[in-house]
Amino acid sequence: MNRVTQTKRICLSAIATCFVLLFAGCGAKNDAISNAEKTDKDRPSIAETKAIAEEGFIYGLPIVMNYAVMYEYAVDRNSGQFKAPFNQINNEARVFTYRDTAVITPNSDTPYSILWLDLRAEPIVLSVPGVEKSRYYSVMLCDGNTFNYGYIGSRATGTEPGDYMVVGPTWNGDTPPGIKKVFQSSTQFSAVAYRTQLFNSKDMPNVVKVQAGYKVRPLSTYLKQPAPPAASAVDFPKIDKDMAKTNFFDYLDFALQLAPAGPEEKDIRAKLARIGIGAGKKFGFKDLSIEHKASVGLGMKDGEAKIEKYLVTGQKNINGWKVGSLFGDRTFYNGDWLKRAAAAKGGIYGNDAAEAMYPMTKTLANGEVLDGSKRHYTLTFANGQFPPVNAFWSVTMYDGKSQLLIKNPINRYLINSPMLPGMKKNADGSLTLYIQKDSPGKAKEANWLPAPNDTIYLVMRLYWPKETPPSILPPGDGTWKPPAVMQVQ
Repeated sequence: MNRVTQTKRICLSAIATCFVLLFAGCGAKNDAISNAEKTDKDRPSIAETKAIAEEGFIYGLPIVMNYAVMYEYAVDRNSGQFKAPFNQINNEARVFTYRDTAVITPNSDTPYSILWLDLRAEPIVLSVPGVEKSRYYSVMLCDGNTFNYGYIGSRATGTEPGDYMVVGPTWNGDTPPGIKKVFQSSTQFSAVAYRTQLFNSKDMPNVVKVQAGYKVRPLSTYLKQPAPPAASAVDFPKIDKDMAKTNFFDYLDFALQLAPAGPEEKDIRAKLARIGIGAGKKFGFKDLSIEHKASVGLGMKDGEAKIEKYLVTGQKNINGWKVGSLFGDRTFYNGDWLKRAAAAKGGIYGNDAAEAMYPMTKTLANGEVLDGSKRHYTLTFANGQFPPVNAFWSVTMYDGKSQLLIKNPINRYLINSPMLPGMKKNADGSLTLYIQKDSPGKAKEANWLPAPNDTIYLVMRLYWPKETPPSILPPGDGTWKPPAVMQVQ
């Protein structure tokens, strides 16, 4: 889920502002790092401070990005992106367009239902209806650490109706009768993303019927019992693009209060505490000494560079497409904070590989940057070699810089497999997509994927990929390979 929206720009703008502020004054001598040093026998040097800031930025980026989305979607009613209060579902009877800017690389395949959970007072029960087997749907549970900690839906639980319970990190009660499965979030607040397949524009009323069956109830309501005392009100710190620039670690401080440390987090949290960052602390970048501003700013800059490098080199390059697996649960990451940061920056809230694979590219196979202002391109799937999936596949166009959907004259943001009957195949049975900013002509317009007048970012989505050959699984080593984007001469 950047035209100056916070989720995409947190990393770059936070770093840039560090240097803008470096020489604005020496800052207070009684700053967060100085105070931490006074009580720490093993005081971090300037070099150690820089290294900790770098590691902390990589560790904290997904957490702060998630908080920014949660604030826009569930806290700030005037954000322009607000969906619903906590524990209330918002069903979107539409797919996302260029107007949706809170989340980078948004999915425009499936109408979303968005839910943010507050799990502090009691568990929440999610109920799903029966869904026809031909219609793919999934319910992804993603907590404040951006761990995908559970799935409901076509692949994970089938298409029968059912009741499922979501609990907070400290819950240890019994499973009530009627609950099919319990999912435990590692944080007190959690996102739930419902994806319901839309076959075509006339199919929306059927999607709406499915969405109407998505129910959300506190456990006490589900059990018809008195509700427990309400959780205390939270003073959520306002976040916008400018605040994220200067207060990155303040937001991390706040978010960590709601996320008990897992075993693999103790080391990084201990390091952050050495420079005054942690749950319940107040970092206050603007109050740091000039030396500490410099070391923190440089550390964040180096952290950003590592994340960018990982996105380029951390996955298998296949015909110019980056193919790998970046999303998963706590066990999947196992303390690999760089992989988690790259996942968030590449497209926060992505699915596990078993649920969806995301080949992505900004270049030709030879590394040349895709640029709709200069070139026309094609993408051709050979006869019988479409992406192998149990559900459906798509190719979505994004602006190469913002990673957002682009405004275009035919309001087409993607081409997907349900559109195949209306598209024109070549004489040999292959299918060619025309990737360019201007229409390729009426005869080819059914196969046109409009491009920006700028750099291009293409993402394939393979929902519920097949596990037996031909398959894109295992990630990066599967027998099916995405075809190269070709430049039109």
